[in-house]
Amino acid sequence: MSGLSNFRRWVRRASADARVRRAACVLVVIVALSAAGIAAANRGVDPGGRGRIVVIPPGASSGEIGRVLQSAGVIRRSSHFVLAVRLRRLTRALQGGEYLLSPSMTLLDIVDVIAHGQVVLHPVTIPEGFTAAEIVDGLAVEGLGERARLAEIVERGADLFPHEFLHWMPIRSLEGYLFPDTYRLPRGIPEREVIRALLDRFEQVVVPMWKAEGGGRSLHEVITLASLVEREARLPQERALIAGVLYNRLRRGMRLEVDATVLYALGRHKSVVTYKDLEVNSPYNTYRHAGLPPGPIANPGLAAIRAALAPATTNYLYYVARPDGSHVFSRTYQEHLAAIRRYRSVP
Repeated sequence: MSGLSNFRRWVRRASADARVRRAACVLVVIVALSAAGIAAANRGVDPGGRGRIVVIPPGASSGEIGRVLQSAGVIRRSSHFVLAVRLRRLTRALQGGEYLLSPSMTLLDIVDVIAHGQVVLHPVTIPEGFTAAEIVDGLAVEGLGERARLAEIVERGADLFPHEFLHWMPIRSLEGYLFPDTYRLPRGIPEREVIRALLDRFEQVVVPMWKAEGGGRSLHEVITLASLVEREARLPQERALIAGVLYNRLRRGMRLEVDATVLYALGRHKSVVTYKDLEVNSPYNTYRHAGLPPGPIANPGLAAIRAALAPATTNYLYYVARPDGSHVFSRTYQEHLAAIRRYRSVP
């Protein structure tokens, strides 16, 4: 009996070993097929395909993103994208925005690009001397925000951002503090982040310069005067001289009588300022009110800010523009009147 029992045990063991071998073979086949399938899914759709802009909606799920990618022709099947995202545990990392993707990219490369938010950055230039309203219009045209929302943020910006220099401002508007430069910004980000980029650059570039060279002047005073210089000076070599004239007039208690402040108060550009224009009732009208206006009238560039920080030492108290944009500077009112008669007449 013991021999028969041993034989039966041997048969059962042999059968179990055979099942294990069959299962192992099946597993090897499955793994091989899966590897082949993954490799096939990972290959680019078209090795010679050109890049294209694909917009991923903010907050889209992996399935929604997969369908967008499949519709754009950069992946074969949306399910491949969903599986790849899950296998790499990147579901929560997916980010909306504009992406430059190509059918030649592998599936895993596309997953990485979207998970790391490598969105398309658009260059946008903020010209020196633009008003906040002009900057808002430009940003909206570039697709970097809704005009009304951008304008609202700029109008009450000092209450919305943590930058320390904003706490020193006597007004809430960001006029003057939207630093002119060329920025590379993605579309689809909140308007607040667009404005933050401009304020960040101001904080990086202007604030350290003011702290080193301010000479006791407040930042708001420097930026306000710099904005006048920006709008008045047409020639680079005259910026510091115009700044010196304006500081001289402030020290003597004279009204600044800067035409650019009248145009800002009017809210429009004109080639000629009339006597009627000079009567506009606004605290920004420096023909009617002494001292600096309540705040900047534009967003000055670095050169105008440098001029406000380091004005020319001069005895001039007046200037008038020539037709070519340069200025005649005068020490006395009589000299100034003569220059006006020669170069300009006010209707």
